[in-house]
Amino acid sequence: MDFKIESMTCGGCARSVTKAIQSIDSNARVETDPDARAVKVETSATQAAILQVLEDAGFPAVAD
Repeated sequence: MDFKIESMTCGGCARSVTKAIQSIDSNARVETDPDARAVKVETSATQAAILQVLEDAGFPAVAD
């Protein structure tokens, strides 16, 4: 799954995004690119669950 997160602007943001996603799937593979504001996720969690946890963490995302 690919997401755009406009508020992810630095490495600290990327770590927070990764931590949020891994809070619902500890085995999720998360690749972040703060410069492109892009996130790639390999997970067993649903897209809706990922979007919700990112929203809750203060990083609203849109599916790309």
